[in-house]
Amino acid sequence: MQDSYPLNGDEVLLFKTSISFVDHLQEFLSAILTACSLVIPPTMELKTNLFSIIHYLQAYSICRLTAVPSLLRAILPSLQSQHDLIPRSLKLLVLSGEVLPLSLWNMLSKLLPNLSILNLYGSTEVSGDCTYFDCKNLPTILETEMLTSVPIGVPIPNCNVELVESDIDTPNQGQIYVGGLCVSSGYFSESTSMFSEFVRLHKNSICNCRVNCGAHLYFRTGDFAKRLPSGDLVFLGRKDRTVKVNGQRMALEEIEYTLREHPDLVDAAVISHNVHGEPAFLEAFILLLEKDKAREICIESIKSWMINKLPLAMIPSRFMIMDSLPMSFSGKVDYASLASINVIGPAHDVTRETKNSDLKVIKKAFADALMIKEVSDSDNFFSMGGDSIAAAHVAHCLGINMRMIYTFPTPSKLHIALLEKRASFNVDIEADANCWVDQEADIGNALNSIYSSNDDLLTRGLLMTSYNEDVNVIPLKRVKVDTNEDVSPKYTDQKDEFSWNVPSLTVQCSFSRCNKVMYEEKFRGTHTCQVTCSVEVPRDRKGYMKELWKVHLESCVDASPIVILKDSDVYLFVGSHSHKFLCLNAKSGSVQWEIKLEGRVECPAAIVGDFSQVVHINVVVGCYKGIIYFIELSNGNICWTFQTCGEVKCQPVVDVPRQLIWCGSHDHNLYALDYRNHCCVYKLPCGGSIFGAPAIDAVHEALYVASTSGRVSAISVKGSPFHTLWLHELEVPIFASLTITLPNRYVICCLVDGHIVAIDSTGSIMWRCRTGGPIFAGPCTSFALPSQMLVCSRNGSIYSFESEKGDLLWEFSVKDPITASAYVDENLQLTYESSPLPSRLVCVCSSSGIIHILHINLDATGKENESREMVEEFATLKLPGEIFSSPVLIGGWVFVGCRDDYLHCIRVCVKPESY
Repeated sequence: MQDSYPLNGDEVLLFKTSISFVDHLQEFLSAILTACSLVIPPTMELKTNLFSIIHYLQAYSICRLTAVPSLLRAILPSLQSQHDLIPRSLKLLVLSGEVLPLSLWNMLSKLLPNLSILNLYGSTEVSGDCTYFDCKNLPTILETEMLTSVPIGVPIPNCNVELVESDIDTPNQGQIYVGGLCVSSGYFSESTSMFSEFVRLHKNSICNCRVNCGAHLYFRTGDFAKRLPSGDLVFLGRKDRTVKVNGQRMALEEIEYTLREHPDLVDAAVISHNVHGEPAFLEAFILLLEKDKAREICIESIKSWMINKLPLAMIPSRFMIMDSLPMSFSGKVDYASLASINVIGPAHDVTRETKNSDLKVIKKAFADALMIKEVSDSDNFFSMGGDSIAAAHVAHCLGINMRMIYTFPTPSKLHIALLEKRASFNVDIEADANCWVDQEADIGNALNSIYSSNDDLLTRGLLMTSYNEDVNVIPLKRVKVDTNEDVSPKYTDQKDEFSWNVPSLTVQCSFSRCNKVMYEEKFRGTHTCQVTCSVEVPRDRKGYMKELWKVHLESCVDASPIVILKDSDVYLFVGSHSHKFLCLNAKSGSVQWEIKLEGRVECPAAIVGDFSQVVHINVVVGCYKGIIYFIELSNGNICWTFQTCGEVKCQPVVDVPRQLIWCGSHDHNLYALDYRNHCCVYKLPCGGSIFGAPAIDAVHEALYVASTSGRVSAISVKGSPFHTLWLHELEVPIFASLTITLPNRYVICCLVDGHIVAIDSTGSIMWRCRTGGPIFAGPCTSFALPSQMLVCSRNGSIYSFESEKGDLLWEFSVKDPITASAYVDENLQLTYESSPLPSRLVCVCSSSGIIHILHINLDATGKENESREMVEEFATLKLPGEIFSSPVLIGGWVFVGCRDDYLHCIRVCVKPESY
């Protein structure tokens, strides 16, 4: 090893391993034999405070560190928060003594990308280590192999390793036997029974010794491994940790590796109980990332998550939540101590809880989602105000299929159903068709028999649909419009207020949720949008809001509006649960035309066509009958429809270079529709329903889409045929639309469990962060706040994250759940008499019906002690109904839908001094 990874005497090493553990020889002898400096910290300091290792790494510029993976996992949170303190001198990390999980390697390689990592394997009987693996080779291996742990590699010089006596009839697998100069002769002053593990192999073996190894004496390790095509070995488990449960052989290590991949867990250990006369069962000891999290719900979620990862026999029967795992002097998990804990009495024994306790878990999940204190056994979830968003929250908390909540909408019915299907929560439910309508369900029936027969036609782009003559078009019809005051296109000259109007831009453009702006068929990144309004206000003044007009749409308006500026005209398009889809004059609220679609509308529309000619502009929108409509902007006539096999809640995305519309459906498919030739040219199965809009990266010519299964897919649209670049299974449902940040081109994925994941164009996860609650709406990015990304959470907070590294800049709570996206006013800025630096307005709408206008100072640096100066509330307005529609804020005008059945237009004003 000195030849491959030399020490020349200039390096500084750290001596931190107990002398009772063989790894201390590597630290001690490496320094002695190469004349390197050796730093020896006080033994008790390391025992009482593991995190002091980071201090020594920095203070003494340590070059090489040897550790067990458990130690790295324990100090990883501190490493992540203090990675700038890790010295650049640290060049090599040597891990041994335990299996190195792939998830831990992923985190370390991203945290310290310039660090070389070696994974060693061995035991005391073979002089410490006998194989090694350089992790720089791991990415190449992962291209062809599905692994959960880092390989243990190939034999080091003077060692020979064989795989023999496999209990499994599988090639290239067996028990590890080690021979060569590294093998000891046995144990001093021990009985001859200890020598039973030292055997002679009577076979030709491939020897890696550089000298004659003599007799072929081998040590039988009791470890099992498999050999990869590259020649590297992968550890499978120990003989003494390979158990049989219900007749099935399994390695306890594999269950532990799987548990450690769960995002809510810090660490895990699994033991097997095999008491005479009783069936064997597995018990898992887990450490939660958030110790105050609802433990029963968390455990049920973990068990359900494991069902998709492991066979049912490998899922522990009992889970116990611990504050810490007992460790031996060598830093490994002390399994004997864990077994004794069970004798004393388990801390949290889930399987011994009564059925009433299970029912309490379900009722608590219902209450949390509905934001009420108590729920009775017979309360109907949807009668109490539950909707698809709240149902998704319950489903994720309990770890069940969301369709079960629609079929069993009361706690008692759901409890009985889960007891009957205890072996697997993810069951196929044959629901009553009426419940999908009566309970406002957002999950479509699986019409596999309908769309599977059309797969070939769809793939070839031959399936086309025609104009639907049953759709009623009512052009230029005026419906009820309530106007509070005359709307004028000029600024008011009143002394008690300022007001701003829709800006007059020199280019034609459209505005929709999350600051999605499109200019004359070009995306925002290719144009520079200028501020058209600037208002000077005193620093100490607040604002207020005044409603200009509202339009009645006869049912809930959950769809976000889209606004188009064309010459001096301003159009607004929006649909509702009443099946209506309207074109409005955004200045006055007058209805230009109205159309009734076949299903209710919850998704925002999109605009395609040539902005220079109104008659060629089409509005594209989907409905709950699975139909995607292409409608002429000028008169509301339908020029084409396309039928999917599930509800359409995804906003269509325009792909101008290829003249396509990309849109997802609840039938689990993403469709590419040629809006010139009226045909489907591509269909991609995405593993789950598609709620959020896809995102197009024009620079890399790629499209990204996410589904409720947690799968994120990247598609190359560079040329025909389209093909998948990469997939990420994030395991948690994604309801939010995807967003691409500028200028780093990261794909931002907001998960329903509150996590945010940034992925680059190659599929590498660049950073992760977490909010305090579920996320159902897409992040908002704006050129007006170039370094910030705004994310709204159902816990009532809006978060600002730095887009490059995911650092939290600020958090502001509106104290009510938020399920819609924020919007930044890119056409208006505030200036102050006392400061030359401007601020921007941000609109956030809570589910309770309150519109919040925040103003964000552009001089904010993101430091925690400056958070109050970064963002402040400017104005609020309470609407009569809940708000699930994402707002649009242009030049001080707010357009938003509400569950009071109205589309509202509201003006932001400045309070007069006498207010």
